[in-house]
Amino acid sequence: MKFTEDAFTKLLRDVKQCTHCRLHLPDGSHPVVIAEKSARIAIIGQAPGRKVNVSGIPWDDASGKRLRAWLKLDPISFYDSSQIAMIPMGFCFPGINPRGGDNPPRPECAPLWHSAILDALTKIELTLLVGQYSQRYYLAESQTMTKTISDFKKYYPKVFPLPHPSWRTIGWENNNSWFVSEVIPELRKIVHHILNGNRV
Repeated sequence: MKFTEDAFTKLLRDVKQCTHCRLHLPDGSHPVVIAEKSARIAIIGQAPGRKVNVSGIPWDDASGKRLRAWLKLDPISFYDSSQIAMIPMGFCFPGINPRGGDNPPRPECAPLWHSAILDALTKIELTLLVGQYSQRYYLAESQTMTKTISDFKKYYPKVFPLPHPSWRTIGWENNNSWFVSEVIPELRKIVHHILNGNRV
């Protein structure tokens, strides 16, 4: 389906008004997504955390700050929706897991909305799959996240898998020095290449 600007605007409005999972959400439905048809990079993360649920701004927390550091992007460049689309696996805050951390993204969101959104974003050249949920959904890999990320060149240059940049992965990063020495430089190279107006 070919999306006009008006059709895409309506699609995003429908997403932001979605209440499909409201009965499963502790704070109700507050979908968070940012995208413009001109975007060249898509970031597919997990789900909004409590802070993002309040602000309505994707990655408006410590994880976002860490992701921006990995990408070496300032907030203005990071939030330039004409260049970067932000599409979580679950659009709403899923609540706190009693065992610690947030609950997994609601499983209904991606099958319900992702295909339509991504079909409309015809200029995307690079998709960052941030965290295990997006990697399992889009790569259908049975291997560990560490193996998927270490094999990033297998998916390069159209897809780039990354760990979720929460405090929980600090230890993982410390134990996998290749992530900083090998993966991050390649990540920054391709992201800045695209944002500078070059094609992959």
